[in-house]
Amino acid sequence: MFKYFPHTADDVQQMLDVIGVRTLDDLYAEIPEEIKLHRELDIPSEKSEIEVRRIIQGLAAMNKPLVCFAGAGSYDHYTPSVVPFLASRSEFSTSYTPYQAEISQGTLQYIFEYQTMMADLTGMDISNASMYDGSTATAEAMMMCMAAAQKRNRVLISQTIQPAVMAVCKTYAKFHGVDLVCVPEKNGVMDKEAARELIEKDDVAGLIVAQPNRYGLIEDFTGLADLCHEHKALLAVNTMASALAVLKSPGEWGADIACGDAQSLGIPVGYGGPYIGYLCTKEALVRKMPGRLVGATTDADGRRTFVLTMQAREQHIRREKATSNICTAQGFMCLYVAAYLSLMGPEGMKEVNELSYASAHYLHDELLKTGRFEEVFDGSFLNEFTLRYKGDAKALRMALAEEGYLLGAPTLFCDGCLTIASTEQRSRQEIDELIRQLNNLTI
Repeated sequence: MFKYFPHTADDVQQMLDVIGVRTLDDLYAEIPEEIKLHRELDIPSEKSEIEVRRIIQGLAAMNKPLVCFAGAGSYDHYTPSVVPFLASRSEFSTSYTPYQAEISQGTLQYIFEYQTMMADLTGMDISNASMYDGSTATAEAMMMCMAAAQKRNRVLISQTIQPAVMAVCKTYAKFHGVDLVCVPEKNGVMDKEAARELIEKDDVAGLIVAQPNRYGLIEDFTGLADLCHEHKALLAVNTMASALAVLKSPGEWGADIACGDAQSLGIPVGYGGPYIGYLCTKEALVRKMPGRLVGATTDADGRRTFVLTMQAREQHIRREKATSNICTAQGFMCLYVAAYLSLMGPEGMKEVNELSYASAHYLHDELLKTGRFEEVFDGSFLNEFTLRYKGDAKALRMALAEEGYLLGAPTLFCDGCLTIASTEQRSRQEIDELIRQLNNLTI
């Protein structure tokens, strides 16, 4: 009757009898004794609401907010106040997967609008209803290349892609029989000649490249799509979503798949999440694309309506029948992105990137003026760049953190290098104060 009550001792014993186990402890018999806790969990007694709030506020006060000059895949862009206001409305925040279209029109419509805007932004035909994050979206793009190629299991990936994305792709590859081959970098960008040699072996299912890359550099993919297609391989471009407003889109490069993270489209950095992966493709590959897809149609009365389309429900509940086993769609984050893009429009998005460009280039030049940094690569960048610190880069970051600044992220495979980002959130005054603090350090 009261299903939310805990099990009684008799309930527990009946369940143990059914599975042939005498006690609850027997369920853990295979766990070595030396790694068991052997004491009660340190769980405090019940608290009142105000006491709980004080505890949480005390924990939150331990965090030290820093002025962010770091990116590496997550960017501190401004979120207009109307976006979280709309997303917090109960009809959105409490909704679940919209299998029943007749009661989910609002949810389905904002997902459809998200798909439409992401397809426009990437220059692709179709977008799915989002993925878990940019890393898994890129791994799914890798799997799409495999599925389209059928008898080929080799996929190339540029060494200049974000390390976190690379790590997830390698994990997917290991357990799906993908021969994932890294294309080496040269002067901070993918070595196109090395890529050409690998593609011309005619055993490659696809190539995944990054734009901008992990150093912040803008790469040139001229002729790359033609080369891939000539040898029956697909081209996938991983891009930081906000940059698509001003950079050449994957569609314009001739890519077959566009993937990456859309966190830069109005979603706060939020101590590591949530993020939202986008995955867009050409129409010919739509049946190879994982995840949900919302379509527009008309009902019996001729009114415009929205439905989940192209995929049966087994896509999400029957692993053996699914195109992909990833189920998380980040639908709530679709609403964030759809609201943000609707508010900003093309001109607003262009302005965000212009301000970020100006801020990053001013910071770049001011850091070089200190005499403590030096250039690493010769190339164009948007809002992120890589410099080498002439001293102890780790000590520098720690010292500046004490002063309230997060200066970049350590750059793998580049001694003393920091990859530094700046967005429209950062003012000239903040940059000038950062430089002043840096000049006062003796590290």
